[in-house]
Amino acid sequence: MYVQRLELTNYRSYVEAFVELAPGVTVFIGKNGQGKTNLVEALRYLGTLSSHRVSTDAPLVNEGNDKAFVRCTVVGDGRSIDIDLEISTSGSNRARLNNNPVAKPRDILGTLRTVLFAPEDLALVKGDPNERRRFLDELLTLQLPRFAAVRSDLDRVIKQRNSLLKSARANRQTENLESTLQVWDEQLVNLGSELILARLNLINQLQPLVTFAYSDLAPESGDTFLEYRSSVSDDLTTDLEQVRSQFRVTLVEQRKNELDRGLTLVGPQRDDLFLGLRGLPAKGYASHGESWSVALALRLASYQMLREDLRGGGDPVLILDDVFAELDVDRRQRLANAISTAEQVLITAAVANDVPDFLGGTRFEVVRGSVAPAL
Repeated sequence: MYVQRLELTNYRSYVEAFVELAPGVTVFIGKNGQGKTNLVEALRYLGTLSSHRVSTDAPLVNEGNDKAFVRCTVVGDGRSIDIDLEISTSGSNRARLNNNPVAKPRDILGTLRTVLFAPEDLALVKGDPNERRRFLDELLTLQLPRFAAVRSDLDRVIKQRNSLLKSARANRQTENLESTLQVWDEQLVNLGSELILARLNLINQLQPLVTFAYSDLAPESGDTFLEYRSSVSDDLTTDLEQVRSQFRVTLVEQRKNELDRGLTLVGPQRDDLFLGLRGLPAKGYASHGESWSVALALRLASYQMLREDLRGGGDPVLILDDVFAELDVDRRQRLANAISTAEQVLITAAVANDVPDFLGGTRFEVVRGSVAPAL
């Protein structure tokens, strides 16, 4: 899979931009603030419907406008597909595939699969559990797009359940609450258990790939390991019905605490991905360089997992946003070797010399929102 064309209208700093791309390595070179990250962010947004830099859509729209447009052509499995996405500052976004409207923007998920590594990914190691849950769920949706709907339905259930719990706490009314809660409990159990089990399976797939990627990047730093830590149980099984049963039991045990706090305390929204290094938590124990390598290993493992998935239509597009500048010479070389066989790699860099020469490929210069072939 590769992107053949990228076109932006009123997206971030770009009033208009058009870039023709090809398989292999493409490097966007430009000083900070010139717009090179905006290009790869737009492609990442088409693949995940989220930005790696902001949590809302409004900053993606060029100032003074109320809509932005991102369009691209994806080539894979011997065919090309045009993706068109309209991003709105107010109201719903809209999308098309081959000029045909889709019911919901999430219906385009899976058409373009991207794996992006950026400086913000250091939060996967050093940040809050929410960063790691987001990593798992976005990767899961790239692998199995139907989980976008599962996550959306689960968010709705949790929001409704929290509203009910907060109302009961504020009004000190728990009479008749149990029967109402049970309706939301069962939806929480069914959707939450499905997501938890999918995350567990995902981590089992990632573990050997992360171990390999990390040892390749930093062979002297020891072994890494992943562990899913759940609010449902310390001893989760991989059987869906058993997970549901454990979920129900824990909900009953936490009922008083939930009523006291007015908050849903059990479910995938409370879970975490534990990252270990040399038998210790990477968070708090790993050095800055080791933390970078762990985060990068997670992304490279994600790329390899999607690459091996026969349902995906070929290699995902690998994006490295301002990554090489953060690595020493040895790790730059190791990373370049690891990505050299990817079908398409898009790299941003402030300094051309940060990117190892042997990667070759096409180079563009980005200056004040203008993209042109580098001289």
